[in-house]
Amino acid sequence: MKVNKPSRSAGIIAAHRAIESLKPQDQRICYDPYAAMILPPGFTVVGEHDISPETALELFKGRVPGFHEHFLARTRYIDEYLQHFIKNNLEQLVILGAGYDSRPYRFPELNNTIPIFEVDYPATQEYKIEKLKEVLKTFPSNVNHVSIDFLEDNLPTVLIEKGYRKNLKTLFIWEGVTMYIDEKAVDKTLSFISSNEGEGSAVIFDFTYADVIEGKSEIFEAKEWFKIASESDEPLAFGIEKGKIEDFLRERGFHNIECITDEYFKSHYFTGCNEGMKSTPILSLVHAVVGE
Repeated sequence: MKVNKPSRSAGIIAAHRAIESLKPQDQRICYDPYAAMILPPGFTVVGEHDISPETALELFKGRVPGFHEHFLARTRYIDEYLQHFIKNNLEQLVILGAGYDSRPYRFPELNNTIPIFEVDYPATQEYKIEKLKEVLKTFPSNVNHVSIDFLEDNLPTVLIEKGYRKNLKTLFIWEGVTMYIDEKAVDKTLSFISSNEGEGSAVIFDFTYADVIEGKSEIFEAKEWFKIASESDEPLAFGIEKGKIEDFLRERGFHNIECITDEYFKSHYFTGCNEGMKSTPILSLVHAVVGE
């Protein structure tokens, strides 16, 4: 991505949450009341455009089927996973590549108690802070905004300078990032996470598969996504071989590994009035606990 301007993909993902959050409570998959407030005027799920949000969403669904549904289900699952940790003595929260994540502001259980570190590129973070200042009277005192150039800065050093403590039970949320960075960067980040000494610490992140980022998948949306990404400033860079995520994380010092696929979303979230919704099979979530 271009580090001198806010991430376009962060805005697109927020636009998906914003349009879903307009639905009645009993119909929506996820809820993020801040998403629409953060977006610039005219920003839709296909970027800045003068068409309506509804028309933009239909265009998006036609281009990459199942992505919208995945984004919504991903948000909800991570929200629920975070809630589980809050109820089980979470001591610290680190959001890597935070983008327009609003969890520090929409979970009242976190306010002014649990230390939170939002880590992102300066341009994206500065824009987000500016927008939040228009919405919030004051920032929660427990939120630390950590600006970092992932190519130049040392993540542990920068975090520790901001008050991060490696002996606390920590949840690392890493949403919408791994597919856009190379394997070396993924390994470096996972190595830092696995060095956390807080008992019960864990990471949750999403990923795609190796054949997708190599342009070899025959699935329609995989071909389209590969093409879109290749023509953008955020090309696809990292994927996991199918069936190998458990081995991949175990080799890097994690256990209690659970992979969440489109089948989970279908059986748990796409029910009732949302029955028939379908998430793409080329994106999955995984969470794992630090330690052997």
